[in-house]
Amino acid sequence: MIEDDLRAAFARREALTPPTAPVRAAIDRAVVRRRRRRLRLRLAGTALAVVAAALAGFTAVAPRPPETANLLATPSPAPTGALNVLLLGLDQAGGGRRADSVLLVHVPADRSRLYLVSLPRDLLVPIPGRGTDKLNASFAFGAGPSGKDLAAGYRATRQVVAQLTGVRIDAGAVLTYGATRELTDAVGGVPVCLPTTVRSYHTHRTYRAGCQRLDGAAAVDVLRQRFNMPEGGLDRDRNAARYAAGLLHRVQEQGALTDPLLLSRLITKIGSGAVIDTGELSLPALVSAAGKAATAEPVAVGLPVRHGKAEESPLGFRLDPALAPGFLDALRTDRLGDWTAAHPKQVTALR
Repeated sequence: MIEDDLRAAFARREALTPPTAPVRAAIDRAVVRRRRRRLRLRLAGTALAVVAAALAGFTAVAPRPPETANLLATPSPAPTGALNVLLLGLDQAGGGRRADSVLLVHVPADRSRLYLVSLPRDLLVPIPGRGTDKLNASFAFGAGPSGKDLAAGYRATRQVVAQLTGVRIDAGAVLTYGATRELTDAVGGVPVCLPTTVRSYHTHRTYRAGCQRLDGAAAVDVLRQRFNMPEGGLDRDRNAARYAAGLLHRVQEQGALTDPLLLSRLITKIGSGAVIDTGELSLPALVSAAGKAATAEPVAVGLPVRHGKAEESPLGFRLDPALAPGFLDALRTDRLGDWTAAHPKQVTALR
């Protein structure tokens, strides 16, 4: 009896029920919009991660801090002046984590090319609250005893680099060797031109002098080498720049910075790497600016330094009093093109 009454009640109300087709269509449209927006976010984030990898020879793996999660929601206007992007390569996990590689990417206002400025990890610098120490120690101090606060480590190093160079850091990323193997293999290997033979301290492999295409394992191996190198960490920085130029060429050659389908494939290869800091810029604006400058071959140059005195503690590099002032002035005034043309011996040969 109750069942019959319910059926009768539903039958009387059925005429009042709105048609389901429009409701279902509206739901489907909302789902599609959300999926597309999520895809745009992922692709834009990955695009800058690929740019960062192409510039520094590493893949971004630092988790995106909550405060930067919505930076893509409101695209910023295209920047018009020079930009400086700080990329940090980490040497290890856990406590005492140091920025083993410090690369400042200068994007000139005319977007003519990228300048890859290597800052030696053993450069002695003033670190706020810590006195004078090596540049790579600033990340460890910021990241804390556990080494887990990557954002704080980045901010500490950014402060030191900004103070050292006198330029504003517009954006940056924390990077590691960890996913380089996957990304290198994903683009089919990376061409690297080595000026001398490299004998691996870690794997005992030998990499001949000259141009060759490295797979993921070989790329990681070469990028780690400093113990068997004539100038140690300085030579490692130069090889990282050579790898960066090769990776950038491969990424552009395949159109991965502009093709969403190729980018989506790279997502599965390089994981959920994310940018730590985009400053006041949106990711699309930053990628666009870097992409324009990347059409020409980059110029790699090291901050001019000299070895410290043997009795100094800690032992490290000091700024070259003859060359560093002019170099830093050129960096601040966006005249690196003039400076590198006048000091060709300071430029790292990429080919």
